[in-house]
Amino acid sequence: MKNIKHTNIPFALFLGLSLAVFYSCERTFSDDVEYATFARTAEVFLDAPVGLGSDFYFPFENSKATAFSVDENEGFESEASIRIDVPNANDPEGSFAGAIFRIDGAGRNLTDFDALTFYAKASQGVIISEIGFGQDFGENKFQVTRTNVDLGTQWVKYVIPIPDPSKLIEERGMLWYAAGTGITNGAGYTFWLDEVKFEKTGTVAQARPAILNGEDVEQEGFLGVPIEITGLSQTFNTGSGENVTVTAKPSYFSFESTNPAVALADELGIVSVLGTGEATISASLANVAAAGSLALSVSRTFDFAPIPPPRAPDDVISIFSDAYANVPVDYYNGFFFPDGQTTLGGEPPLDINGDMVINYIELNFVGIGFFDEVPPVNATEMTTLHVDIKVNETIDPGDFIRLELLNAIGPGQTSGAFTVDGSALTTDQWVSFDIPLTDFTGLSDRSQLGLLFFISDSTISDIFVDNIYFYR
Repeated sequence: MKNIKHTNIPFALFLGLSLAVFYSCERTFSDDVEYATFARTAEVFLDAPVGLGSDFYFPFENSKATAFSVDENEGFESEASIRIDVPNANDPEGSFAGAIFRIDGAGRNLTDFDALTFYAKASQGVIISEIGFGQDFGENKFQVTRTNVDLGTQWVKYVIPIPDPSKLIEERGMLWYAAGTGITNGAGYTFWLDEVKFEKTGTVAQARPAILNGEDVEQEGFLGVPIEITGLSQTFNTGSGENVTVTAKPSYFSFESTNPAVALADELGIVSVLGTGEATISASLANVAAAGSLALSVSRTFDFAPIPPPRAPDDVISIFSDAYANVPVDYYNGFFFPDGQTTLGGEPPLDINGDMVINYIELNFVGIGFFDEVPPVNATEMTTLHVDIKVNETIDPGDFIRLELLNAIGPGQTSGAFTVDGSALTTDQWVSFDIPLTDFTGLSDRSQLGLLFFISDSTISDIFVDNIYFYR
């Protein structure tokens, strides 16, 4: 098991958590009370949707809303199947296909099953980014995701294990998927799903849950700044002998603290940092101890980035700063698949007592996207990019952070890069950089800027970022 030492919080979702004491009184129920029960229907789609109601398909934002249809000419030993037409990357109706299948009405009791199973094939060999269940556009407390699902052109059965069936007493999210064209260089394709149902396979075994990607992480915590437990997964061996790993929401886990007066975690995996001292957070899933832990040392409050100087609004185009009005941002961590990105964090940025800041961990490269700004970000009249960076680990010779700007999408795209050497950075201190845009070698046009990369190639893995803006 790998031990990793950080000196900050990992990327966290600050929810304004506060301790509350709940008082309850006992009620006496009559023996005649009948508790609500929910359907135990297993089937989601056979030749047609099963028991989903009339309004069950909900596309993700920016996905192609018409990607789903029922194909009556294709099926696994049947007359019909779910057909998903993944659009070309430049399709004006949506650059990817993604949606949830949610029951229109009361949820189902899935405690009798141990997996969601289905048959699938595609028009060509592709990798589907994500398929799972438990997403309902509500709390998504019991969302499960199987990533990088490899499809061929012949029907094959796939298994998505349920981390802990006892939790699924009333689940509405029967199926969800997200599929893009990164592996096909922007070209669209089609895939089909059939015989989608929950099963009691009896062959899902050898549970190996993990938090923090199975690592024992040591880091500094800050008073009053919550920390999100990330990297949660469950691995099972299936009947075929295949090891299947799914990502699982924190509500499947039970969290424990060695010192609740210093830090404790709730069912959403949010650690409240309550006092000074040391505490270790661990977890279990269905009574199986999870690999990985979070050891916190807490002695101080959070150190914020310098406050930017006041500037006239016309002299600033702000991407991320509390000092200026920001342009619309599509994402702070555009996870690029299948390009080998490992970076976590940024989604969403931390809200630390009203001050927003971005934390990236396991950094190799990460992109902040703002392509959807209409009109695009035109920095032609700007002269400088400002960014504040705080490195939360020891800086070694040869370390660097490279900033890369991309202008436009598709043909005519230009890009330029500027490298910040490790010698210009300081461990555990904010450093401000004002970089002339002319120093971004290769950026011949900046009239349609839409993407800013931070690249370390894993030389530096843990940083805070704040106050990202162009100015003149």
